[in-house]
Amino acid sequence: MSVVEEIRNEQKKALSTMTFREKLSYFWYYYKIHTAVVLAVVAFAALFIYQYVTNKDYGFYAAFVNAQLTYDNADLAAEWAKEFQTYAQIDPDEYQVYLDTSIALSQDMGSQDALSNQEKMLAMLQAGIVHAIVAETETFEKYAQNEYFYDLETLFSEEELAKYGAYFYYTDASTFADGSDDTFYAEDELTDPADLVINHRDPASMERPVAVGIVLTEDNLLAEAGYYDYLSAPEQDYQGYPSDIVLGIPVTCKEPELAVRFLAFIKFCE
Repeated sequence: MSVVEEIRNEQKKALSTMTFREKLSYFWYYYKIHTAVVLAVVAFAALFIYQYVTNKDYGFYAAFVNAQLTYDNADLAAEWAKEFQTYAQIDPDEYQVYLDTSIALSQDMGSQDALSNQEKMLAMLQAGIVHAIVAETETFEKYAQNEYFYDLETLFSEEELAKYGAYFYYTDASTFADGSDDTFYAEDELTDPADLVINHRDPASMERPVAVGIVLTEDNLLAEAGYYDYLSAPEQDYQGYPSDIVLGIPVTCKEPELAVRFLAFIKFCE
């Protein structure tokens, strides 16, 4: 008989004389580490399977960049997501709707959080996940200058142009970045864009105006939510005019009509 077999026999004899509680204590004393490892592996596997099964593609994703959360509006985005899913008839069994208020891009793009958020946004834009971007004028203009948005005058129907045209936000295509730098990270050495005076609601003031956004500053659910109330402060003015809340539709979005439905959902221009 081998040493291993002798040990097993001794263990069997010892266990046969123990009560149930004593057996549990014995097992826990000698096998607690093994048990903990097995339970951890099972728990991880269960979590992975659950996330794999329940994870859904985005039926609609909107980024509210630099939104300011308060006690009163912190839960609004989640509530709107549920309501908009029903409103837009997006199948909840197949897709999820997410209105993301977590994206913060500071003026100091050298900060680690700002860089991480910017990289996240760029990755999601390239993947075609983002249906709409909402931001204050300064951030929105940086995206616009990098040609991230549809020209709404070519995208919208005649009916939509008649309804929303008076609220268009324009950028000047003659000043588009030439690809040699990134306006999110590099500043013009000669002129600070904030020092320019540009009326983004007036295409006549531009050399090559392009309608890349819709101004949502007043009279809609998003404006009333208070996410961008801080823009009313004079120091938030940009390029000689008060900052606005602007919505744009990324050119990588394959279903731009969903962003138009979102405008109707927030009761814009009713």
